[in-house]
Amino acid sequence: MIVPVSPQYGGGALADVLPSVAGALSVRGETNLLDLPPAPRYAVLLFDGLGWNLLQRYAEAAPYLSSLIPNSRSLTAGVPSTTAVSLTSLGTGLPPGAHGIVGYTSIVPETGALLNALQWDAPVDPRRWQPHGTVFDRLTAAGVAARNVSKGRFETSGLTAAAFRGSAHRGADTIEDRLDATRFASREGQSSLVYVYDSQLDYIGHQQGCDSWQWQKELTAADEFAQKVRSALPRDAVLLVVADHGMIDVAPEHRVDLDAEPALTDGVSLIGGESRFRHLYCVPGADTDVLATYRERLGDRALVLSRADAIARGWFGPTVEDRVSPRLGDVIVASLGPVALVASRRHPQEAGLIGLHGSLTPDEMEIPLLIDAG
Repeated sequence: MIVPVSPQYGGGALADVLPSVAGALSVRGETNLLDLPPAPRYAVLLFDGLGWNLLQRYAEAAPYLSSLIPNSRSLTAGVPSTTAVSLTSLGTGLPPGAHGIVGYTSIVPETGALLNALQWDAPVDPRRWQPHGTVFDRLTAAGVAARNVSKGRFETSGLTAAAFRGSAHRGADTIEDRLDATRFASREGQSSLVYVYDSQLDYIGHQQGCDSWQWQKELTAADEFAQKVRSALPRDAVLLVVADHGMIDVAPEHRVDLDAEPALTDGVSLIGGESRFRHLYCVPGADTDVLATYRERLGDRALVLSRADAIARGWFGPTVEDRVSPRLGDVIVASLGPVALVASRRHPQEAGLIGLHGSLTPDEMEIPLLIDAG
């Protein structure tokens, strides 16, 4: 059985990146936990889905990025290893148990509805759902020009409000626009931080698989974009390249359809998370039976834990705030083997995906921290 990777909150996780950048920018009160090089300007380029193991496996497709590996290191994502959780950890510098975005989808305890944290499709105020200040807030208060370069439509999203408030959004929908926005933003103020987001690797991985030729082609495009970002920055800027999670491919025959097996939905009122990391919200009193059923069905292909046990393992951080705990599943299923728990009726859009993530395997959890100091 694959040994799960424990998130390294507090010195080796994605949540430690921006606090360390703030320390490297000499912001008072901030600690450079990751020992980043001091500089007056930083750019953080995040490639959605660029796992550390994937980058090493296909290093020939990314000559620029792979050239940075010898002087760089890996980090861990948080748990679950998924975009909404990771981006909020990046922006706030906090683990999920503090910031409260705990999955691709999770329950809104007050209403019983599911919140999709990427689409922000429930009437939830993101500033109440995630009430903590962000690292961008602290940077801006310290006089650092903090900018967020991503697609224009993200400016008004709930996730942006939860994760990146305090930064000035620069909408950029094409590669050229992103480079222009980065070039300009990186020269603002006496010191600056520019965050740049690119989603294509993740999109191609989901649709075609991360071991496909299409994914390798997109990795080459990402590599070229990263090199152009470096060229667009001032000489005194440091470029960091990170990711929010890795990815694995799961073949159709290894998908377990919860909606096709009545035993797997007996006692379950709501199915959240995603196919590699499920939050199962149970009918009152049914959690013990649900736990036993899933353990018997999945065996050593998954870790099936109660909410309390998952919290005790530190998956969501050293503490889980009282407002956050009810958002976690009563039963939590983290896939370790090549298995995906789809729900073809309830979540049909997930059922056909090839590349997946969310769980605690090395391929999903380990992400790069690549450093180019110019």
